[in-house]
Amino acid sequence: MRPPRRTRLRTPTNDTRGVTTISPRKGADPERKCVLSGEHAPRERLVRLALSPDGDVLPDVRAKAPGRGAWIGVTRAELEAAAAKGRLRGALARGFKTGELRIPDDLAERIERALERNALDRLGLEARAGALITGSDRIAQAARQGQLRLLLHAADAGADGAAKLAQAWRVGSDREGSGLGGLALPVSRTILSLALGRENVVHAGLTDAQAAKRVGLALDRWLHFIGPERVNAPCETRSQGASALESEAGDAETTEETE
Repeated sequence: MRPPRRTRLRTPTNDTRGVTTISPRKGADPERKCVLSGEHAPRERLVRLALSPDGDVLPDVRAKAPGRGAWIGVTRAELEAAAAKGRLRGALARGFKTGELRIPDDLAERIERALERNALDRLGLEARAGALITGSDRIAQAARQGQLRLLLHAADAGADGAAKLAQAWRVGSDREGSGLGGLALPVSRTILSLALGRENVVHAGLTDAQAAKRVGLALDRWLHFIGPERVNAPCETRSQGASALESEAGDAETTEETE
């Protein structure tokens, strides 16, 4: 007899905030339960919290810290509301099975910064592996040839440049008239350039399906946590983000990009 279906946290298929459409792989890591909502989701969609030797609750977004962890899948606003109402301490005490813990006042900010760093580090790794391209001309060419798997823009990218690249992607993937488009990241071109180790990165594209999945998952956790009100989408009327991934889902930057 099949086990009963368990409630899942919001995923890209039922939450417009999600940025991926990737289903958990067979044999993937087991699910974990959010200590605040009680809902279940794969580990890769949750944020692990760990205790320091001094009992401080700290983010462990890569799930590498030793000892018992507590998992959350709520947004920053929901986390802060739970902390203000006293629910967070009780939930963490149950998750860690100890009341000897201290919740830093800036825990939500620490989690956000850790998720941002993790997502940008992932982008940097894919860039060094050759799976990420930059420069409007190169991205447009890859898009028209059907090679683009994920399209990203800095928060201060111009709407015209982003729209042209999105149109090239739709043409190259035979999806004209669809909502396929890029994701405006909540970081400026300066931060994106530093993360990729390149100059003046306004737009970026991933051409490898597996790399796009890895980036999409990292972005999904980050953007879900910060919440829809924190994400800027100046590039398009409504950024489609990495939810536009294909179903099969160290070049120099051009210094004068179309924005």
